[in-house]
Amino acid sequence: MRKSMTTILAGTLLATGILSGCTSNSAPKDAGGSSPAAGGKQVTLNVWGMGEEAKSLPKIAEKFMQENPNIKVNVQALPWDTAHDKLLTAVASKKGPDVLQMGTTWIPEFTSAKALMDLKPELSKYPEFAEANFYPGAITTTKQGDAVVGVPWYIDTRVLYYRTDLLKAAGFNEAPKTWDELSDAAKKLAARGNGNYGISIDTKEQSLAFMFARQNGSKLLDGNKPLFNQPEFVGAVDYLNSFFKNGSAPTDLGMDVVPAFQKGIIPMFISGPWMIKLINDQAPDIKDKWATAVLPKKVTNTSALGGSDLSVFQYTEHKDEALKFIAYMSKPETQLEWLKLTNTLPATKKAWEDPALTNDPNYKVIGEQMNASEPMPLNKSFEEIAQNFLKSFEKIYRSNANVQTEMDAFNQKAESVLNK
Repeated sequence: MRKSMTTILAGTLLATGILSGCTSNSAPKDAGGSSPAAGGKQVTLNVWGMGEEAKSLPKIAEKFMQENPNIKVNVQALPWDTAHDKLLTAVASKKGPDVLQMGTTWIPEFTSAKALMDLKPELSKYPEFAEANFYPGAITTTKQGDAVVGVPWYIDTRVLYYRTDLLKAAGFNEAPKTWDELSDAAKKLAARGNGNYGISIDTKEQSLAFMFARQNGSKLLDGNKPLFNQPEFVGAVDYLNSFFKNGSAPTDLGMDVVPAFQKGIIPMFISGPWMIKLINDQAPDIKDKWATAVLPKKVTNTSALGGSDLSVFQYTEHKDEALKFIAYMSKPETQLEWLKLTNTLPATKKAWEDPALTNDPNYKVIGEQMNASEPMPLNKSFEEIAQNFLKSFEKIYRSNANVQTEMDAFNQKAESVLNK
């Protein structure tokens, strides 16, 4: 369970001792307030990255250091499951990294905790930070009120994966383009029988229902007022539940999606770009029998945008060097190198013009969907709200609870969370 900010602050003295080995290692600024690097001395820049991909970050940092010999970059890769609490500890002690990776859903919480520096006054100094360089949805993740607290680093979105051969056999020569077509295709594919279905609806995916609700015209929130019991949201939940009611989606499949996709048990599912490599690696026998497509449309075909930003820790003593490093990470050529190392997708639009992405039809679809992708509401309470939704939705698809009744109750809970 994540620790609360109050708990962490209460343990500040202990936290200071714990973090003595991961502070900025910074020498005092000179009398003019300049960084030591300005005088030619080497500065150590501490960078915290998250997850498996962060283990490749030292390779990129090595190239940065070759170009900037007065800056030594020390990378610490943190597992996602411990990173949140370690960041809270760093906030409490005011000792931590200079540059930190922020999952986009964490931005509101750590902005509220005064952990992230407002970069707005610095943006004009670096052409790499120009908003026009990035997809609009990615820029949205970096803003909190009037402040800009990060720079987009890498991105992901959700698209439709489908078996081209099985859809063609069911009478579809291309991917479904509308909600009605998706429902029709799922029913016809499920009609094959013998334990086969039409589509997988991931009931553990927090963003799925909110994404479909936006497609149905929902704003989700109006300030601190939730709109989850309004027709647009209720209609989206009812639509998702229809796949379970008519038997075209399994409630509990009991196997991973890649082998189910390979065997044709699940010929359609919605997921992110990481699935491209997994399918290619684990199911090479269906190489020419599957494809990706942008999501089917109702009012819109808005998808959910995820990924990570790079932020500067509020208490760094090396702001200029931190910004220089983030600017380097924002160069299209650096982002393409990062793609090669980690298979994570670039946030800069210029990088998407590279043949490595434009010549691959599946990645080309990801790039197209990015133009209609938005992050989940940047509210520090939204993750709790999303978890509450999953509980409400389970009552609907498992126990046939009334959708409107459940959404009325869910909306009331969400209002309480937003206003506590």
